[in-house]
Amino acid sequence: MVQVDSLNAEINETREFAEAVDGWLSVGEGALLYSLAKGVSSRRAVVEIGSWKGKSTIWLGRGSKNGSRAKVYAVDPHTGSPEINEVLGAVWTLDEFKRNIARAKLEAVVEPLVMTSEEAAKDFREPIELIFIDGAHEYDAVKLDFELWSPKVVEGGIMAFHDTNGRPGSTRAVSELVYKSRHFRNVRYIDSITYAERVARNSLKDRIRNRLVLLLKNLPLPDFGVAGKLNFIPVPIRTTGKLAVKRLERVLFRSQSSL
Repeated sequence: MVQVDSLNAEINETREFAEAVDGWLSVGEGALLYSLAKGVSSRRAVVEIGSWKGKSTIWLGRGSKNGSRAKVYAVDPHTGSPEINEVLGAVWTLDEFKRNIARAKLEAVVEPLVMTSEEAAKDFREPIELIFIDGAHEYDAVKLDFELWSPKVVEGGIMAFHDTNGRPGSTRAVSELVYKSRHFRNVRYIDSITYAERVARNSLKDRIRNRLVLLLKNLPLPDFGVAGKLNFIPVPIRTTGKLAVKRLERVLFRSQSSL
């Protein structure tokens, strides 16, 4: 109970800093990033692709600061993505980003890398335990970020992606590269963030579960997360579906073990 109260207090305090910053991140997504960053080892790195003015960076940085104080590398050229430039024209966000990070007292934890994702990846050598990809959302851009950074994520590390349930490019990229991959397990989502554990090779059971989560995510129902969507389905149908899935898993696992 004490630990839960302490975590809630940390999240509420971080929320106050984050809500003062322009950006597109729900409180649930922020709390997720906070919790993931708090669990990163001190010998590993946290990387953020796309920082804008620091809203998500604050969640990551405060989580790390209250955890092992792993370094958070915030990668952004601070000139805006193509979609931002189309609306706002030329922008420069580094000065405001630095002010927001200073206000949240995170200068010792957050290190801005003022460059593109591709430029930063060339010389980045630290093992990454958590990466949050929130740069340009076109399919090719998300795929490139994935290809540049996923080899640098340690076994068991977490890859998280923003805007995966509304933007066609990022939604398609994550569906192909994560949900349907043989290198991720425990794929989950909160609001528009999809996140998963990177592994050398997942099991058949992992792949079935990942596909089921993708199926649930794509159901045309109110977005309450996996649990909410399941609760929206009538109990008899939910029960029948779960039993069918378990039977399918048993059949597949028996077939696999006989090979």
